[in-house]
Amino acid sequence: MRKVSAFNSISLDGYFTDKNSDMSWAHCAPPDEDFDNFVKGNAGGGGTLLFGRKTFQMMESFWPTEEAKKMMPEIADGMNRMEKIVFSKTLSDVTWNNSRLVKGDLVEEVRKLKNQDGIDITILGSGSIISQLSEAGLIDDYSVVVIPVVLGSGRTQFEGLQKILNLKLTNSRTFKNGNVFLSYSPS
Repeated sequence: MRKVSAFNSISLDGYFTDKNSDMSWAHCAPPDEDFDNFVKGNAGGGGTLLFGRKTFQMMESFWPTEEAKKMMPEIADGMNRMEKIVFSKTLSDVTWNNSRLVKGDLVEEVRKLKNQDGIDITILGSGSIISQLSEAGLIDDYSVVVIPVVLGSGRTQFEGLQKILNLKLTNSRTFKNGNVFLSYSPS
């Protein structure tokens, strides 16, 4: 059985995007070699990435570019190499390397993916997907990097959730740049 994890950067006030759906603030912390190595390790670990349309298109517009390959070669390599699944009712095709478009029912399709043999699945961004899959009890692990910035407004990754999720802390790590990694599993 495959494990499904959610991984996002969030602001101190709990948003994963600002009010304009921008996520560039997540890269505002001062340079930190330890944190950079943490990010490279995550990107190099393999697995399947799962996205909604908005996050997929944002990632697709950056990671395959020469700029991304020059700025962050290890991360770009991982993002371009990993299998990517995008859920969208409006896209008709995806062209990013190793990407597959799924138009079926999100909950049923992810339930099928979880029950297959294979590598684990990580959801990046995609708050509406995280919310729906959390509601269905299909997420095994929630990881966030808290960025020391306050946005004042934006979107949470749990917008629309209809039930309380009780979680237990399974891992934490603090970085010199002020970022804090937290990992939780459903209790």
